[in-house]
Formats: sequence, C-alpha cells, structure tokens
Amino acid sequence: MHADLQQHLSAELDAIREARLFKDERVLESPQGTEVRVPAGDVVVLCANNYLGLSSHPEVVRAAHEGLDRWGYGMSSVRFICGTQTVHRDLEAAIARFLGFDDTILFSSCFDANAALFETLLGSEDAVISDALNHASIIDGIRLCKAQRFRYAHSDIGDLEAKLVEARDARFKLVFTDGVFSMDGDVARLREICDLAVRHGALVGVDDSHATGLLGATGRGSAEHCGVRGRIDVVTSTLGKALGGASGGFIAARGNIVPMLRQRGRPYLFSNSLMPAIAAASLKALELIDRSHDLLDRLHDNTAYFRKRVVDLGFEIRPGETPIVPIMLYDAALAARFAAEVLEEGIYVIGFSYPVVPRGEARVRVQISAGHTRGQLDRALDAFERVGRRLGALPA
Repeated sequence: MHADLQQHLSAELDAIREARLFKDERVLESPQGTEVRVPAGDVVVLCANNYLGLSSHPEVVRAAHEGLDRWGYGMSSVRFICGTQTVHRDLEAAIARFLGFDDTILFSSCFDANAALFETLLGSEDAVISDALNHASIIDGIRLCKAQRFRYAHSDIGDLEAKLVEARDARFKLVFTDGVFSMDGDVARLREICDLAVRHGALVGVDDSHATGLLGATGRGSAEHCGVRGRIDVVTSTLGKALGGASGGFIAARGNIVPMLRQRGRPYLFSNSLMPAIAAASLKALELIDRSHDLLDRLHDNTAYFRKRVVDLGFEIRPGETPIVPIMLYDAALAARFAAEVLEEGIYVIGFSYPVVPRGEARVRVQISAGHTRGQLDRALDAFERVGRRLGALPA
C-alpha cells in the first residue's frame, strides 16, 4: 500500500509539472522588503503583500523585539485556558476601534478566521450567498457549515438579488464577499450589496485581507473606500499583509458575534494563542497607519504611476485603483516564462494560470508597495518592456 501511494503521488506531481503548475519556492537570504537577496543576487520584489512596506519597518521590528522581551516567545496554550495576555486584549480593542466594530477576536490566520465564522453563526435553516471569485478560505469555511449555499456570478448584482430571492425562506441570510479580489485587484460593489441586503433582510460580511490598512482615505478598508462604514456586519482580515506582514488573522463584528465565536469557534478554541511579539508589532503597525497618512499617500502615488506607465508600454492590465496590478498575458506558458526572464533581470514577480485563475486568463500579478522607490518601479517597467518585446507580449 505504501509503495502504491508513493507511485500515485509521483504521477500526480509529474502531471502538475507537465501542466506548468508546479509551485517552486524561491528562498530569500534576507528580510522581506521591496528589495531582497536570493541565491542569484538582489532583486526588486513586486509579488509580496507588503503594501505599506511595514514587514521590515524599524519601528515594527523594534516593537516585536520589545514584545518578545516583555511577553515571552509563546503562550503554550489556547486562549480560554492560559493563553490570553494583556497584549492580545489590547490588539483586539485597537482593531475594533480602528475598524469601528464592537469587538474583535484574534486567530492564527485569516484562513482560520474564515474556518470559524460560518460554522459558528449559521445552521441548516440559514443561507450563505458567496461571490464566485471569493478566496479559497471562504469557500472552505462555507463548506464546514450546514447552511444552504448559493454562489452568485462575480460582482453581478442582478445575480446576487436572484440568489437572495431563492434564499428568501432562510432564517438568516449572509452575503459574503472579498473586499478586494486578490487576483484581479477589483473592489466589491459594497454599496449595492448593502442596499440589496437591506431590502432582503440579509447580513453582509467581508474578507478585507487585501484592503485593511491600505484601502480608503484612512486605511479602514473596502467599507471606507465604498462609503459603507457602519453597514457591514462582520469583517475577517489578516495581520499578515499590510499590517506588518507576519501572521495572524481576526474577525471584527457587531453585537454578540465575537462573544459567540469565543465560545464556539473551533479554530479559536483548539489553536494556540497568537505569538505575543506579533500582537505587539501589529499594535505598532496600526499606530503607524493612524499617526500619518504618508504611507497611504505614497502607496496611492506609486500605484497610479505604475498603472499608467505599464499601460503606456502597451500591456493590458485589469482596470482599477488598488495596488494589485494583473498584467494579462492569457497564455500559461508565456506567463511562466515572462516571470522567469524578468527574474533574471532582477525583478521578482509570479505568473498565475489555471486553476488559480480561470482558463485562458493567465497573468503576471504585480503588487505595489509604499516602500517602492520610483527608481525601483522604473527598473521593473524597463525589464517588463525588454522581456515583453523579446517574448512577443509587446510589439517588437
């Protein structure tokens, strides 16, 4: 049986390689940042979720050191036994204030947060209505609950309303969407979603992992960006992207949602507490965002500059205003080769193809950071132009 399993796995891995879907992991020999060292040399990073450049920010790193010295390395327990410190409560209160919710609960990751949410809140007499392009963690979280499941076409408000009508007899209805969709960089149509939810008596939930700290005038996320703060019932998000880039996730919500998650959320009840140093560093990241809009302004300027320049070169990108900029190449082999050749020129990006994105929609995804200098962005654009012309993605 063991030999049969190994043979089966070898065949599966070979098939993944033949389909050009094998995910190699490049090893960094330096801290994460807008420029890192890999075995081949120093490269500009345009594929990280380091939107505000905080992953190696000296104040964030210092806060992590101080948190380690004061609170220790780890809790060796779950929260309700002996795994809660003041720093955990302080971070939960700070996130709730920052986003304008009644309470917040921390998780090891946003994947765990989404795994806890639906099973805890919804039963077989309820319904969850999910955008077709929602993140895998949302899909998996919904699978864990017994609620009726409806999927509406991506950002299609008419189809969402049709699904709400289908679910009209459910006790509770929850519409759930990514705030910013990670592969396309587009923003959910939250104002229209909230209007529909009012008409059909539904709750609204948002996974704001690619929006918390970077979207909206003050970084409060997609709800602020769309002008619907106060109309969202529950938000899941991460500490592992704009808020320092380490790990950890959370749910912020109104009323009794968080207290119930503390009682029934299985990933919360059966996982060790967040490392105290991460909680301390995340508090500093929130403080930096609140202290000044400089990082947000720099991110918005860099994003606008890159989006205009890459279109001027002749590339097709998904329209939008977020720092996620998909360069559409449509061919999986071309996307993989493009990413490999620009890496040789000192630019680190990743090509994405099916099943991560739909068939025929292969792309190279660029992610802009407030930490990028104009010189780094120009180096990337020059490399994209050279490789694009060499590979036929741009006219010769």
